[in-house]
Amino acid sequence: MGTVIMHNVVSVDGYIADKNDDVGPLHEWYFSGDVPLVESGDQDQEYDHSEGGGGFKVSRASAEYVRPMWEAIGTIVMGRHLFDLVNGWEGRPPAGDHVVVVSHRSKPEGWHPEASYHFVDGVEAAIEKAQELAGDRVVAVSAGEVGGQILAAGLVDEVAMDVAPVVFGSGKRFFGSIDEQLLLEDPHVVVQGDRVLHLKFKVRR
Repeated sequence: MGTVIMHNVVSVDGYIADKNDDVGPLHEWYFSGDVPLVESGDQDQEYDHSEGGGGFKVSRASAEYVRPMWEAIGTIVMGRHLFDLVNGWEGRPPAGDHVVVVSHRSKPEGWHPEASYHFVDGVEAAIEKAQELAGDRVVAVSAGEVGGQILAAGLVDEVAMDVAPVVFGSGKRFFGSIDEQLLLEDPHVVVQGDRVLHLKFKVRR
C-alpha cells in the first residue's frame, strides 16, 4: 500500500483558511515565481486557482518539490465540507485519479457520473477505500477536520505542510479540532521556495 500523507498549505500560526473559508494570501506562492508548475501539455489537467487562468508559476525549488509529489498521488481523501466548497473540482481533482469523500451523505444525484469519486461514511473506511484505489501510489489527505480525525486514528504516515508567511489569528485549523498530543519525527524534507516553506514530517509510531 502507498504512503498516506496529510497535506495542505498553512499559515505560520496553523490555519488553512479563515472562518469564512477564505484562503487569503496562502496561495500567493503559486504565482510568485517564473517556473510553470505543470508541464505545458498537462496544464489543463490541474486545478487553477487564478481567475484569469494561465496556471501556476512558482520558484524552481517549489516546482522541483511539488511536481513529483503531485505525480505520486493516486487518491485524494477529503471531507464533505471541502467537497461542497469547491464542488469536487467539477470531477477533475488537482492530482491523482480518484477521490474519496468522508460524508454521511451520498454523492449528489447526477453529479459527474464519469468521475471516480467515492462517498464513504467514516475515516477508517475512507482510508481503506483510498488505498484500494491508489494501489502503491500516495493517498493524499486534505488537512482540516477530517484530516485531523484520520491523523488521530493513527492512519497517517506523513504530514506535509506548505507554510506561507502569513498570520491568520483565527480560522480553520490545519489539524482540525484534534485535542490530543501526537509526536512527529524531525522534518525529513525542508525546501525553501518564494513565499513558502515546504516541510514533511513522518508520524512517530
